[in-house]
Amino acid sequence: MFFMMGITDGRKDFDFTQTIICNLCGKYGRYQVFMTYTVLSLFLIPCLKWNKHYYVQTSCCHALYELDPEIGKAIFHGEPVEIRQEHLTRVNRGGYGSFYGAYKHCQCCGFETAEDFEYCPKCGTRF
Repeated sequence: MFFMMGITDGRKDFDFTQTIICNLCGKYGRYQVFMTYTVLSLFLIPCLKWNKHYYVQTSCCHALYELDPEIGKAIFHGEPVEIRQEHLTRVNRGGYGSFYGAYKHCQCCGFETAEDFEYCPKCGTRF
């Protein structure tokens, strides 16, 4: 019997827009919300997701915050939510090299890696 499975990390960007004045840089920007997770795939079909974390990144200075899981779940379900400062825990200060500089992000499938690959290991698209 042939059995194929794999465990990988994934990222899902949400269609969420909230305009802000950034507390760190003082510029106008918006919150970009995404979820990271670990997924078990059986025969290349994603079956089980766990280790879900919700993050917010500012568009102005790229500061990264971890979002309260309850607010993240509400955004995931499409509920109208306003993100307030008490819902956020800062992960890093920001700057253009802080989050996206350390990771490569596939524009096709959303896979993210810190390795120095020329092609996405998940879908084969060139980074």
